[in-house]
Amino acid sequence: MANPFLTVNEEPILLSQALKYLQTAGKLQPLITDILREYILDRELQSRSDLDIPPASIEQAVVNFRLERNLSDPQAFQQWLESNRMSYEAFQQQIVSGFKREKLKLSVVQPQLEEYFQQRKPALDAVVLSRISLNDYELAETLSLRLKEQDTRFEELAKEYSITNERSFNGMMGAVAWSTLPDALKVVLQQTTAGQIVGPLEVEGGWCIFRVEQFLEASLDNPQLKQRLQNELFERWLNQQLQSAKISLNIQD
Repeated sequence: MANPFLTVNEEPILLSQALKYLQTAGKLQPLITDILREYILDRELQSRSDLDIPPASIEQAVVNFRLERNLSDPQAFQQWLESNRMSYEAFQQQIVSGFKREKLKLSVVQPQLEEYFQQRKPALDAVVLSRISLNDYELAETLSLRLKEQDTRFEELAKEYSITNERSFNGMMGAVAWSTLPDALKVVLQQTTAGQIVGPLEVEGGWCIFRVEQFLEASLDNPQLKQRLQNELFERWLNQQLQSAKISLNIQD
């Protein structure tokens, strides 16, 4: 008889039965996907000879990990290892694997990053807007004229007249992705500079007056954006590997 995968109340559960339980619960497919992802990454890492990590980098990463989690005391660190059922060697290997995966990701995505960024840029550019939302066109025209003549402050009118939630924030909408803006507003904003008043424009059945606060052009100089695009590209590469893999599942007692 095969060795049990688990033992519950002294009753053995074979791996095949455990997989059937997951299948019945609808949780087998996500598990298989995770296993396949790890398999593909492991195979790729083993096939590469350009991903070696300097020992000094590994040791520094271990030190940083322990300091960040208040595990500088050797006894506390040992207890942490035991609670995670991990030897120091396995922990160190986990650190090495993390370094290698990051290095692998960069080698995969770097040649495509600039082109991918240019493809995604229209959806990544943003504009910071404030707005006053109204139901009455004539009132919107009156308020817009007052603002353009600098007769009153935008914030005051937003608090007094706006019918949407931005009134609580003096009309501030924050950064809005360029790709989500109505086409009519995009056309106007393309001819606008920061600080200008725009409108009233009809938006979703109402009338809005906008003030342009700032244009935010996407750039790979932004570390968070660069990391996000690298992750997207690497996920795309992983999915391509998954789709091309020949997979068969055998659940036998």
